[in-house]
Order: sequence, then structure tokens, then C-alpha cells
Amino acid sequence: MQLQALPVELIADILAELDLESLIIISTLSRRLRGIVSEPALNPWRRPILCALRSSENYETLKTLSVRSTVPRQNWIEILSLASPAFILYEATLPNLKSEEWEECFNRRFLPSWRRWKKDGTWKRAYMKSVFCQSYALASHLPSDRNPMYLRRIMDKLVVTFADVRILAVGTLNRPRSTFTFNPNAHMFLHPPGIGPGCLNEASERYSVSSMSAVEIEDHGVYPINNSATPAYTYVPTPETYTRPVHPLPAPSHANYPYYSPGGGDKRWLGEGEIEEEGLRWVGGLMIIAQLVGPHTHDSTGDWLPLQDLDLVAGPGRNQYASFSWMDLWAIAPWMEERITRKIQGPGLGI
Repeated sequence: MQLQALPVELIADILAELDLESLIIISTLSRRLRGIVSEPALNPWRRPILCALRSSENYETLKTLSVRSTVPRQNWIEILSLASPAFILYEATLPNLKSEEWEECFNRRFLPSWRRWKKDGTWKRAYMKSVFCQSYALASHLPSDRNPMYLRRIMDKLVVTFADVRILAVGTLNRPRSTFTFNPNAHMFLHPPGIGPGCLNEASERYSVSSMSAVEIEDHGVYPINNSATPAYTYVPTPETYTRPVHPLPAPSHANYPYYSPGGGDKRWLGEGEIEEEGLRWVGGLMIIAQLVGPHTHDSTGDWLPLQDLDLVAGPGRNQYASFSWMDLWAIAPWMEERITRKIQGPGLGI
């Protein structure tokens, strides 16, 4: 069968399996191939571009991609949403995008509360200013030399990673002597009810742990406590109701968030049910912070388990933080909005 006899959709799917360099070459071989790769509805560029973004070694090909008329402009929304700040600021030849396209790039890359930076300027200006400030931010940071006697109780958890920030949860793990100190909101934030490591999409099976089939929740404001003397309402987990966030768009390491993302970057499910590591539970408040992601943030220090506890806050590239508001919490964990009925407005965020 000749190439001309194949449907254009099939040809586009075949071309999408190529690497970016090969696809650029293919786009120059004939008018038919050029027409197929230039068609925004077919867009065989998306998959090779995403593969290039996941590998910093392939950024070289992305630098001048905007000057190629065969590449639909819609692909730059993906690039500007996921590429590193240094690449955007100093290496890439940026395309001419419409105002609404720059707004979409901004919404996909940054937390909702960062929209205040736009003010009266354009969305492109707000986007570039945010990327620049993220690259050179000198924000306040958490101390990394915490008292060793508390290291077995204070725990840092990686919740989700975006292009410029990663969300950390800092709280206390302990064996509570009373239900008055147990914080089920903390567990619910880290482990959305009804889904677990085996749930990779909206049609996945329910969380296999039997204790999660019906979660008793009592609303006492900032975080509920489990007391049988107080009337409770029952929340039945429904994993089908969860959707993957787009504004902002998670990094490839958490591509399936809030579902489990394989690959080693998602460390939320290290226990079973409401039990965390070593049979401990979350007690007291849980602090949620946004840590800026730099070129050395993901470097392993060698002293702690990767992407767990002190490895998240101690070491190079881990001392810069950004603001995190209730609006940002609802964006990354919308299932928490109806659980938290009282909110304290001020520096920091805790549940």
C-alpha cells in the first residue's frame, strides 16, 4: 500500500512516534507530509515535544521551533507550561501568541494566586515576569537544622510538582493517645478518599483498603476530630468524580495527579488506610507550602531517602519558597473545599 492511500489520521499517528529531530526532517520531504504535520487538528508534534521536554538533553531542538511554519502554535502552550525557566528566558526563540494564549500559558504554569501579578499589563508581561521572579526569587525559607529530637515526628511530604513550584506538606506523625489530636483532614489532603496507588484513571477501581469504603468525617472547623459523641456525616468515596488539574498543569512526575503517578516521584502512598509510615498518624495541624523548583532542587543529597522528609527541605536548591493561598489549595485539592468551613486569612496556610 502506498503512502498516498493511507488516511491522514493514520499517517499523523505514525509520525507522532518519531523523535523531534526526525519529524522536522520528515516535514520537508514532500508537500503531502508537510500538509499533514502542519494541520493543527492532526498535530503529530505534541508527543515528540512532550518527550523532549521530559529530557533536558533534547532542549536544543526546541530552541528554534517557533520559526518553523510547519509547527502549529498550539504546541507552544505545552512548551511554555512545562519548560524550565532558564530555557524560556535565555535560550528559546519565543513565538507570537495571542493574548488569550499567553493567559492559558500563565494559568497552566502558575498557581491561581499568582494572577495578581498581571495588574494592568499584558498576559505575556505577567508570564515573563513570573518566570523571571521564579528564577531569581529570594524568598524566606524553612530552617534545615531542626532539632534532632523531633526528626522522628515532624514529616515533610511531597504532594505534587508543577513546572516552577512543588507543594509540600509539613506536619507531625505520631501515635495519638486521643482522637482529639488526630487530623483526618491532613490524611484526606494527601490521600484523596476513594483512590490509591492502583487507581490510574477516572474509571479505576475504588481504594482496596476496606476501612476507606466509608470515611466518617466530623466538621470542627480548620480540622475535624473523630468523636463518636458528636453527630457525623458519612462520605462515600467516589473516585470517578476526580479530575486531573490543568490550571496549573502538573509536571510529568505527577502527570496522573490526584491519582497515583508511577515512576518513583509520587511518594504519597507509603502506608495503608489512615496509617502512614511506621504505623503513625497525622496529629495537630498540617502546614502547606509552595517550594520554588530550581536547577538543583531534584539533586539527591545522599543523606536521606530521595523525595522524602528532609531530602525535600535540606540541601541545595531547597530554600526558596513562594506564597500559597486558599485559592491555590482549592485548585490542587478541590475535594478539600467542602471539608474546610473555617479559614484563617494571614501568612501561611494550614489545615
